[in-house]
Amino acid sequence: MFQLAEGNTENILILAVETSCDETSAAVVENGRKIRSNIISSQIDIHKKFGGVVPEIASRKHVELIIPVIGQALEEASVSLEQVDAVAVTYGPGLAGALLVGLSAAKALAFAAGKPLVGVHHIEGHIAANYLEHETLEPPFVCLVASGGHSHIVYVADYNRFEIMGQTRDDAAGEAFDKTARALGLGYPGGPLIDAQAKKGDPFAIDFPRVHFNDGSLDFSFSGLKTAVLNYLNSNAQKGIEISIPDVCASFQQAVVDVLVQNTIRAAELRGARKIALAGGVAANSQLRNCMKDAAEKIGADMFYPRPLLCTDNAAMIGAAAFYEYKRGNISGLDLNAVASLKLGTACG
Repeated sequence: MFQLAEGNTENILILAVETSCDETSAAVVENGRKIRSNIISSQIDIHKKFGGVVPEIASRKHVELIIPVIGQALEEASVSLEQVDAVAVTYGPGLAGALLVGLSAAKALAFAAGKPLVGVHHIEGHIAANYLEHETLEPPFVCLVASGGHSHIVYVADYNRFEIMGQTRDDAAGEAFDKTARALGLGYPGGPLIDAQAKKGDPFAIDFPRVHFNDGSLDFSFSGLKTAVLNYLNSNAQKGIEISIPDVCASFQQAVVDVLVQNTIRAAELRGARKIALAGGVAANSQLRNCMKDAAEKIGADMFYPRPLLCTDNAAMIGAAAFYEYKRGNISGLDLNAVASLKLGTACG
């Protein structure tokens, strides 16, 4: 059906598709490092009224947008489908219905054009966003992947080898931001709104809890912190005490950042890593970037993170990750299915 490009891998073009949640995105990426196009159609305005993503609405919107977005990505990159070397797509984790839309479109394109299909793990894509931003970055390094659905500390031993050193046991960091913002009446998505308010507040005004496990685990838990914020708000409301939203935001944010930074730095020390990367939507948080950079400098580690646009879900990061899978010959069959709770390191075929 198709042949992999042999010998020299220069100018390998990957057409990538990403529909794991509420962004419909397609991109063309060259050699895993250069973005030729990266079209992102966000559904934030649609889901704001519901205070979060409604899976059925997200899926229906993907169906409406997927073909125009792919067409725009090819047009902006000035390439045809016949000129790309492979078609990549996120196949998990994510919302099952949303994943299936992108997966169906990618499989159809790969079959019609006789191109290899490369299934990509969504978290691997977030990690690979750093390759698009930093052309000289190479494994090994420790990466904190923090978003609305994920909070992982990953040791990236190689482009295709990952070790999960820590992960959330309940709410992900981004989920905690969204729920806290909702409790404060700030709106959705919560991360940028809390970050903006926190700049006007005192991060040490309220002593919110930081959870660390006695077994030495690098796992996270943010549900208790979320509950502490709710209790603080309810207690003050019952007593008629006026609260400072900036102080609550700053104190909450600092509690999240402290745990994320401390666990990530500990992971880097355990692996002797001298490179630390951030990825995922929460990686755009200004306080996390500043605190992680300061902590990394103290242990002599270099700090890497993508621009805010590449922290959110986008197809360019999927194209970057797919390049390294493609080079290793990790090609998926056309029977590839969506896996909503896909574990990092799971091979596709």
